Amino acid sequence: MFHIVKKRKIFYIISLAIIILGLGSLLTRGLNLGIDFTGGNIVELKFNKAVTLEEVRTALADYKLEDSRLQSGGDNTFLIRTRVLSQAESQEAIEGISEKLGGATLLRNELVGPVIGKELTKQAILALVIAAVLMILYITWRFEFLQAIAAIGGLMHDVMIMVGMASLLQIEIDSTFVAAVLTIIGYSINDTIVIFDRIRENLRINRKEELGELVNKSLWQTMARSINTVLTVLFVLLALFFFGGNTISNFVTLLIIGIASGAYSSIFISGPGWYDLRRIQKERKRAAKAAA
Repeated sequence: MFHIVKKRKIFYIISLAIIILGLGSLLTRGLNLGIDFTGGNIVELKFNKAVTLEEVRTALADYKLEDSRLQSGGDNTFLIRTRVLSQAESQEAIEGISEKLGGATLLRNELVGPVIGKELTKQAILALVIAAVLMILYITWRFEFLQAIAAIGGLMHDVMIMVGMASLLQIEIDSTFVAAVLTIIGYSINDTIVIFDRIRENLRINRKEELGELVNKSLWQTMARSINTVLTVLFVLLALFFFGGNTISNFVTLLIIGIASGAYSSIFISGPGWYDLRRIQKERKRAAKAAA
């Protein structure tokens, strides 16, 4: 049986390499911020005849708006989120698209300011901090403080990988990004708790067993459950990615990255990380005792 704890440095290095790659992308390319963060126009059009998303996107390309987000509202109605447009630009684009696609009625043309993005960012950070504090308190109560630190370390690992990959793949960041991050935090901590629960059970059964061996045994005892859970979730997400349409593709892509990262961190980062924290704590106590 492959010894995960003994080979833990390999997994630490893999994670570190991916995080550094993402940080490099963040520093050089930045994030592809969407309308929620940068501001822009929200245009709603009701076409006189049936048109497809591709036809609307092709028409938008004539005005260099092909990167706009499109959402079908049914009954030939489309919601178009563009970059910030001047009055003249939006009028020219709307009239041109309407003429090209057989006529359309303008239902809405609103300019959304970037102040929404600042508010979203503040609320998201606040939500993350509150969630982290509550999880530390809960895990400390159920298990121990060092396991809470290891679990939060795993979650931060997942968030950094999601943000880094979003920059690397230039996935548009909008309000759904916040939802994706919070979803992954909830999913990842659930998997970690299962592993810690098994470690606690094994500790009760055999306290004399060497800690590294016990952690490794616990990881393998929960491995099948972790993999099966991840695969079933990934199957659903892949189906949504291929058949869910362009509107939710960014959200689903972020979830796929986060689910894969969460499963990896639960098995290869949080469990071995707690072992290292315990080892360091034990060495410090031994050194303090020797010094005394």
